[in-house]
Amino acid sequence: MRHAVIMAGGAGTRLWPLSRSGRPKQLLKLFGGRSLLRESYERLAAMLPPESIYVITGEKHLDLVSKDIPELPKENLFGEPTGRDTSNAIGLAAAILHERDPDGCMSIFTADHIINPQEQFARSVGLAFDIVEKHPDHLITFGIRPSGPHTGYGYIHRGGAVQDGVYNVNQFTEKPNITEAMKYVASGAYYWNSGMFTWRIATILDQLKKHLPGSYAGLTECAKAWSTPQKDDVLKRIYPELMKISIDFAVMEKAENVLVVEMNCQWIDVGSWTALEQVVGGDVDGNVVVGAESINLVSRGNIIVSDDNHLFATIGVNDLVIVRSNDATLICTKRDAQGIKELVAMIENRYDQKYL
Repeated sequence: MRHAVIMAGGAGTRLWPLSRSGRPKQLLKLFGGRSLLRESYERLAAMLPPESIYVITGEKHLDLVSKDIPELPKENLFGEPTGRDTSNAIGLAAAILHERDPDGCMSIFTADHIINPQEQFARSVGLAFDIVEKHPDHLITFGIRPSGPHTGYGYIHRGGAVQDGVYNVNQFTEKPNITEAMKYVASGAYYWNSGMFTWRIATILDQLKKHLPGSYAGLTECAKAWSTPQKDDVLKRIYPELMKISIDFAVMEKAENVLVVEMNCQWIDVGSWTALEQVVGGDVDGNVVVGAESINLVSRGNIIVSDDNHLFATIGVNDLVIVRSNDATLICTKRDAQGIKELVAMIENRYDQKYL
């Protein structure tokens, strides 16, 4: 069978003050009253039945996820007691699914992407499933053709073509500086690393056993206890002790038989407030307004966000990010928006969890 897993963990601190520990960014309803998680689910629901779609998230968010996606069977919600990066989130989901369907395939997606058009997305995912069903030892990643020299993404250097739109992977590269990113884009041989994957469930577990044996043993024990009364005790004993490492570092950069499938889509990683400009249309002066009312006098290129239809009135300000929640307000330049993560760390240091 074919299965799809949505990773919906992560703090989303760059979308503070709306994204909080009790309401992470993937559950914010910023796009026509729908959350990013809901958008991810509906992309997959156009291809697979609800019983073949799963979400792995933090334990404390399980009820919120269930409320956002009521169609999802409760047994398809996997809760992590603490975040241990993508290797363990993926590994836990794979180990649980292996208990249910040892011969199955799985695709991995994240809950904070905007992807269009649906038809091309479905075509690329279907192609990846076809490949791993015929070649069970292959690992598939999805590459996005870059629209510019973005320094916030990892890149995939593609090798020779295997078939139309499918290539061997020469190398995964980390986030480059602007000079390197420009070279990558100019070469035409690099994709943005989307963080989405497809493989046989047994194959990814074999790779984890080879490259991350400690985690593999712990995840296997968690999965065997998953449907038993011992589940919570086993999870709380084992999971927080697992090595915190991404699937790229742990497996993909070391594995053989790795292919990249080109996903010829508009792909937006909603990792900061400035990403809203790519998703939401602005007014005649380029002001992007979400969940708020605004009157802007001689003000251009601002991003204004609220969760309660608060009225914002601006005069003579340009290129600002202004975000209001019920107990905190953020104001910064768009140029400095990447510093929000550092700002949140300062807030935590001074106020502990009061505003987080």
